[in-house]
Amino acid sequence: MSKQYYHADTYTAQSSVGYLVKRAHGLCLDALEPGLAEGGLTFLQFAVLMSIRDKLALNAKDICVSLRHDSGALTRVLDQLEARGLVQRQRSAEDRRAINLHLTQQGLEALQSVVPMVVDKINHAVQDFSHAEVDELLRLLNKLILGLGPEAAAQAGSSAGAST
Repeated sequence: MSKQYYHADTYTAQSSVGYLVKRAHGLCLDALEPGLAEGGLTFLQFAVLMSIRDKLALNAKDICVSLRHDSGALTRVLDQLEARGLVQRQRSAEDRRAINLHLTQQGLEALQSVVPMVVDKINHAVQDFSHAEVDELLRLLNKLILGLGPEAAAQAGSSAGAST
């Protein structure tokens, strides 16, 4: 890094990238959770279904890493989704020890029922942005992810224009 942006003696939460990203995430949850609840999903369930649909995660371990979620708690979420017929666990043909996750038709329909609301809420949040500004925001967020480490960048993949 050529010139440091932040300095310890002037650092505040209000100007911290981490704080602002976390604050935006919290406000996004507040905006989305009521509509997701109407669709019978929690935000975490929605995020898991989207991760599977968009092939961001193939198994529970991948989801735990990408969503930064506890494996025990995620297992309970997957059990709930499987009991409702939204997700299916299947043993991998390549590695019998591995259990891959698949979205069922019912899971896809559950997502399709809430995605329009999610899109509306996100569009509302960026209504004062031009298309170019949204593109730039996505580019910069992906650049930030890349700066946080190669593992994070690999998980982000081509997430520009993806969910939430």
